[in-house]
Amino acid sequence: MDWPTFLEPIKLSIQISLIASIIMLLLASIIAWRMAKARFIGRSVLDALFMLPLVLPPTVIGFLLLVALGRRSWLGKLYEALFGGPIIFTWESAVVAAVVVAFPLAYRTMKAGFEGIDPSLENAARVYGASEWQVFRHITFPLAFRSVTTGYILGFARGLGEFGATLMIAGNIPGRTQTIPTAIYVAMDGGSMKLAWAWAGSMMALSFIMMLIVNRMAKD
Repeated sequence: MDWPTFLEPIKLSIQISLIASIIMLLLASIIAWRMAKARFIGRSVLDALFMLPLVLPPTVIGFLLLVALGRRSWLGKLYEALFGGPIIFTWESAVVAAVVVAFPLAYRTMKAGFEGIDPSLENAARVYGASEWQVFRHITFPLAFRSVTTGYILGFARGLGEFGATLMIAGNIPGRTQTIPTAIYVAMDGGSMKLAWAWAGSMMALSFIMMLIVNRMAKD
């Protein structure tokens, strides 16, 4: 087996998933916290929009991302002006795809954790003069920590396994945008079944480890 060829998609997939998961953690935890506490007209509509990528076909997500980040869009033009090249077919675009598809799963898990906190505990802290940031830091977040961590791990795993949207927006460029799922697809298409099995095995091992962590956290 050509080890550099085998390891390259694995390293790139982990790199993309790590960066995407950090972005996803910040977005999902803040939005889930606000949505869990907020009460306003249209809340259910906004909640459905946040969950929409979970049920949309990956090709639809990829198409929408291509439209939003393409060279004719204002986001695409802004990125190109700042960084000197298009974002499409780069590893950065794979990060965007991973964030979008992983967000709903993490958001839903974290939101359930924030909703399960007894409001009287937060109100007691406010009575004693704590600011909203102090309430979040010392009361809300510690109580929801397990749900936030579980959401992060599930989001990381979802981003690691993303295929359809990544293929559309980032392509399958070896050494640049080729992740484990796209590498498996190309290996199967080219008849390299041993290499496809090796990559599939590595993906199953990584996913299995993350699910073990989630299950262990649920039992503790």
